[in-house]
Amino acid sequence: MDDALELSWGARCAGLAFFSLSIFSVALGAVLLLVRRWPNPWCGCHVCRAYLTGSWAKDFTNLADWYAHLLRESPTGTVQVHVLGCTVTANPANVEYMLKTRFDNFPKGKRFAALLGDLLGGGIFNVDGDAWRHQRKMASLQLGSVTVRSYAYKIVAQEVEARLLPVLADAADMGKVVDLQDVFRRFAFDTVCKISFGLDPGCLDLDMPMSDLANAFDTASRLCAMRGAAASPLVWKMKRMVNVGSERELKKAIKLVDDLASAMILQRRTLGFDNTHDLLSRFMASDVAMDDKYLRDIVVSFLLAGRDTVASALTTLFIHLHKNPEVTAAIRTEAGGDRPSTYEHLMSLQYTHAVLFENMRLFPPVQFDSKFCAAADVLPDGTYVEGESRVMYHPYAMGRMPSIWGADYEAFRPDRWLTGPGGSFAPANLYKYPVFQAGLRVCLGKELAITEMKVVGVAVVKAFEVEVVGENGRSGWAPTFVPGLTASISGGLPVRIKRTTQNS
Repeated sequence: MDDALELSWGARCAGLAFFSLSIFSVALGAVLLLVRRWPNPWCGCHVCRAYLTGSWAKDFTNLADWYAHLLRESPTGTVQVHVLGCTVTANPANVEYMLKTRFDNFPKGKRFAALLGDLLGGGIFNVDGDAWRHQRKMASLQLGSVTVRSYAYKIVAQEVEARLLPVLADAADMGKVVDLQDVFRRFAFDTVCKISFGLDPGCLDLDMPMSDLANAFDTASRLCAMRGAAASPLVWKMKRMVNVGSERELKKAIKLVDDLASAMILQRRTLGFDNTHDLLSRFMASDVAMDDKYLRDIVVSFLLAGRDTVASALTTLFIHLHKNPEVTAAIRTEAGGDRPSTYEHLMSLQYTHAVLFENMRLFPPVQFDSKFCAAADVLPDGTYVEGESRVMYHPYAMGRMPSIWGADYEAFRPDRWLTGPGGSFAPANLYKYPVFQAGLRVCLGKELAITEMKVVGVAVVKAFEVEVVGENGRSGWAPTFVPGLTASISGGLPVRIKRTTQNS
């Protein structure tokens, strides 16, 4: 009996020792993996120290503003954040080198794909090589179609007249403050669902909650962006492995996105797609075999490209118009008062076009874009980039570089885009202004996005005065952006709407 008890005690000791050894092995493995995957965790340079401690926030509203400051101070327009294993640049020559000259050496890469893979899957924004070329070719055929562009314009114009303007008119008549960012996000979600999927979620009813898909997509976008901000991928990967914290929340959000995207695809199949013009139907009607997973990734990619970017640009546009009433007056004059805004008329508005581009220079919807340096390389400014490291070009910072835009880079000045006696719009070199990317990955939906912004901007400016209220309305106020794949203002944009004299 005593021998049995002694053996049992010995077994327990052995089990405890084995358990302790297992825990130690896992911890040691984690530390070794951290050392291997975290390029320089003990770097003490001022940039890395400020990033890790968050001390940059003492002087800058946003992380993007801190990066812009560092890049302006750099003689080459490039800095390295060693703890992230990341090179950050605002040098146009480097951007051209990455996006054109050495395109194949700067793919999205496996690490970037891992960050967004749960949300974007194998969609066009998250793949390289043949998969990317195939999707881009198909998307180019659809988005370049005159039929699709005409269809998209009609939907946007209808949504503006039937839904957006009545919502703003109601706010004006009731004298209530509304969150313009929320209004534009709802509007853009409705339009992208109609254009892309032929379905109407009906979000632009402010008395109704935002759709489950829109909310889940927002959550997933925010949490995926948080992954990219982590000093080491080991942090979020371990949280995902044990399903805790932000990774557990992300998993739930993506499950909802998957379920609702599948429902969209099923509904589209049920309604039929042979004689419809929405983008999903055109993909489904093509000769290329596509399973539901592939279609799901297309749905999510369209949502990312068509909703968040447009809503972000429209929101910041009205920040600038509030601060620059003379620009608002010039848009009204160019638009021609009661003159109907046909497609041809809108496309002829050169000054308004310049206003949109000037707004996105200072507030690009996508503030930075990351690539992966496959093999060690040297950028045109002489910066050495290690193989298998991250390289980021920064449109937000590039819009604030005196070396690109001159000493008045901080000024909102639409006429910097105009040339000649008639004031014709003159686009900037895409590698100096990569708001829509550049090179082989230049945005295929650029013209659709600009058209939507112009339709909305002109219609709202002609009908209403938009006053930013509260702290946000102060002359020196600058927006605080929340983490996300696209720029979104923390706390929204509260505004008061008033009818213009001609719309009273």
